[in-house]
Amino acid sequence: MEYPDLQHPCAIVTGASRGIGKTTAERLAALGYGVVLNYFQSREAANATVEQIIADGGRAVAVQADVGDPEAPAILTKAAIEHFGAPSVLVNNAGITSQGRLDILEASSESWDRVFDTNLKGAFFCAQAAANLMIDHAVDPGYIINVNSISSYAVSTNRADYCIAKSGMHMMTKLFATRLADENIRVYEVCPGIIESDMTAPVKQKYDKLIAEGLSPIRRWGTGDDVAGAVSMLVSGALPFTTGERINIDGGFHIRRL
Repeated sequence: MEYPDLQHPCAIVTGASRGIGKTTAERLAALGYGVVLNYFQSREAANATVEQIIADGGRAVAVQADVGDPEAPAILTKAAIEHFGAPSVLVNNAGITSQGRLDILEASSESWDRVFDTNLKGAFFCAQAAANLMIDHAVDPGYIINVNSISSYAVSTNRADYCIAKSGMHMMTKLFATRLADENIRVYEVCPGIIESDMTAPVKQKYDKLIAEGLSPIRRWGTGDDVAGAVSMLVSGALPFTTGERINIDGGFHIRRL
């Protein structure tokens, strides 16, 4: 099978119709990647992003799939092969917050299952499928980047399922980094802090106050551009002697202070 002649074969970005995923897809397209832009429900937003990428001279295709569905990895990797060739980049960005943000003593198994299926299990099997494809097609180098969260270590007792799933992603990154090092596939996690998005819109007033009071040393909201910049740096090959690393995009929130 002949693949399109791109400088970089393909990047798959999950959850890319909005927020961090959208900005990351746009940045990768600008770098020359053919982007498989995954969405779940926001068809119009995903198509609008693809149209803008194409208008700017890039290449992209919108692909519907629920990352929490076991069929999603096959759907996304098949789309990559059909449109652009074997992916050299996977950005595991799709994620949902805790359903209802219930106290830990009231949390439901339904929310737990949904959050884990999307945020951890789905990401794991997307990484597995992309890694096998990279190996089969001798992609060198390959990159898997997991978009994690400060909630992987910062406790929110009304989002236990989200926090635990994100803490699992931290170990998942190390596992894939170790297994894939000999294949020259580098695995990283970027760990956003408080990022402006529709997911954080319901708690904007709360975080406006906390940021103003010094929640992080850099006193502003993070943006999708901040996270996309980290992804761009990682896939540039600028850090060839690293893997399994966490890149904090959090305004310094992770620093312990007295």
